[in-house]
Amino acid sequence: MKIVFMGTPEFAVPALGQLCAAGLAPEMVYTQPARRRGRGLKVVQTPVGRLAEELGLSLRQPQVLQNREEMGLLRELSPDLVITAAFGRIFRKRLLELPRLGCINLHPSLLPLYRGLSPVTSALFNGDQVTGNTVYRMVKDVDAGPILTQREEAIRRDDTCGSLTMRLAELGGALVVETVHGLASGSITGSPQDHDRASFAGKLCREDGRLDWNQPARRIEDMVRAYDPWPGTFTFKEDTRVKVLKVRAVDDFAHEEIPGTLMKSENRLLLVAANPGAVEMLKVQCENCCPQNGITFCNGQRVKPGTRFRSIRSSSEEADCG
Repeated sequence: MKIVFMGTPEFAVPALGQLCAAGLAPEMVYTQPARRRGRGLKVVQTPVGRLAEELGLSLRQPQVLQNREEMGLLRELSPDLVITAAFGRIFRKRLLELPRLGCINLHPSLLPLYRGLSPVTSALFNGDQVTGNTVYRMVKDVDAGPILTQREEAIRRDDTCGSLTMRLAELGGALVVETVHGLASGSITGSPQDHDRASFAGKLCREDGRLDWNQPARRIEDMVRAYDPWPGTFTFKEDTRVKVLKVRAVDDFAHEEIPGTLMKSENRLLLVAANPGAVEMLKVQCENCCPQNGITFCNGQRVKPGTRFRSIRSSSEEADCG
């Protein structure tokens, strides 16, 4: 079978690697152009690009995918199947109809749930117990095509978006290989999605990580896990921005404190009042400091019971009130 693979980030790497290991190496790999990153603005290859180079695969990185040159190349190649995983481009009709078996995509959710850009984050944020992967046939509408294969995966209590994404990537690679074999044999044909059940996971920005201590403790923990590593969560101690890296919800901790208040604890834990319950701050990071555990943070910043953590800087609050 003649395959073209398109993907960009780490999530797409296992699928490419497992295709090659199964004897289904693509005739061509497409990935986003290498970008300048970091303080030195060094040109950095994409994860998929690095693997393709290591495996000696033909690699294309056009700025525009569906221009005359690239479409001419793809028509000449005449692939049986185009496989994508987090490629980052929307396909037009002429590309969708080019391969004999169509274009398929690996998506880390149980479609039709969480179509869009942040499905893993959304599953964690909403406190779901189960998520999974879906391989579907691509159509004009985003993540709306017929489902070819789907596999569930339990969400663990200690999962973050980063850890869950990479586990789904590994499992998704095997699902892609299974799907290719099924398409080749004709044993997989697909079934339409129930569009009435569809939900959407939009693009995140850094400000989405602002913690609201008026939320239940478990909701705050879910948010911290969901937004790790991006966009991260944060709060303020007076005018100091504090990144909240890891927490544990203490749902049954009864109190009458204002949400966001640091409370006394017999175990010297950094417990912050939520509504209801409390949140143990396991790992935090102040501006221009290294990550540290809660006790070290309290000692270094001279934080005492009664201190309030807020959603905005104190100076901003005063300005708003004035």
